[in-house]
Amino acid sequence: MNNPSLKSSLVFIFTFLCFINFSSGQSRGMNNPQGEKMSVNPPPIEIKTPPLPGLLPVPEIDPDRRFISIIGVGDIMMGTNYPDNSYLPANDGRHLLMPLHDVLQSATVTFGNLEGVLLDGEGTVKRCRNPDLCFAFRSPERYVYNLVEAGFDMVSLANNHTGDFGPEGRRATVRALTDAGIAFAGTLDYPKTIIERDRLKFGMAAFAPNVGTVSIHDIANAQRIVRELKEKSDIVIVSFHGGAEGADHQNVTCETELYLGENRGNVCHFARSVIDAGADIVFGHGPHVTRSVDIYKDRFIVYSLGNFCTYARFNLRGENGIAPLIKVFTAPDGKFIKAEVTPIRQTGRGGPVIDPDKRAIRSLQRLLSEDFPNSQLSITDDGIIRKR
Repeated sequence: MNNPSLKSSLVFIFTFLCFINFSSGQSRGMNNPQGEKMSVNPPPIEIKTPPLPGLLPVPEIDPDRRFISIIGVGDIMMGTNYPDNSYLPANDGRHLLMPLHDVLQSATVTFGNLEGVLLDGEGTVKRCRNPDLCFAFRSPERYVYNLVEAGFDMVSLANNHTGDFGPEGRRATVRALTDAGIAFAGTLDYPKTIIERDRLKFGMAAFAPNVGTVSIHDIANAQRIVRELKEKSDIVIVSFHGGAEGADHQNVTCETELYLGENRGNVCHFARSVIDAGADIVFGHGPHVTRSVDIYKDRFIVYSLGNFCTYARFNLRGENGIAPLIKVFTAPDGKFIKAEVTPIRQTGRGGPVIDPDKRAIRSLQRLLSEDFPNSQLSITDDGIIRKR
């Protein structure tokens, strides 16, 4: 090529094209030989468009808000002054629940089974055919504030101790709970309740085989109550007091259970029937020991939460002294997501602390394997319950 002008023009064009290609490569993040991203060009200017007048910026969605958490614990009896004051704890029992305050207050709703009555008067103590097998529990009414401070939102009154001191005991218990702002259900006068938390409505009903409580045997009536709650609630919790008592009756048979001549119901049939009617969580109690968990139609069931806080008058040996505190996570429609077990044990004359040996978790693992080997649930050694 002998034309100097043409040659100079071609060199200029070639150099310009190389420069453009190099700059373009840098803007796309081309890597240098050392694998480091070269930063030649300044970063682009971020232009923020202000929101239109009258409109607020859309907040980021907190993924945890997709879940609702409900804690369930078992039997609560914080001391009784019957037959004498030797069965009352020091300092009105305010220390009994303190080790679990942080856990109990961590859920949207916290539930427990209240054994006995809250009564400052005498009442009419129940009569028993066999006094050796009969206990009556009467706690001072001010003990209700131990539940308030711990974070309880609702309790079941459907059990064999709600009538320990006759109509006077029932009325005083209702008054104490109402004044303290704790919801309750399970007696013939108060079969169900609804509370509101975090702009959601939680309905609760409770059932038992005992006089003065809503019957666990009348399945049709139980389903009617649950359907009524479902129409007005986002989440429906059902509690039942059923099944035979003690470590010898820890396994769920899914048959009618008898104990001391009393029909304690078929707890499997009951739990599944109320879920058919719209229940989202079923919490069982009554056997005084841990029983298995299960899932039915994506709804969570625990067949017994055992003894949670039972001072002085309860057998706390072996399985009777350990229990699960279960925090259930559901979707807004009640569908089971997962559950977390906090294993507790009772010390001294009774009062829950976290069990470092995690015995309640091991009991749940064993019982799930024995009673529902084909269950969709699995339980880790740390107490996380999930669908398989």
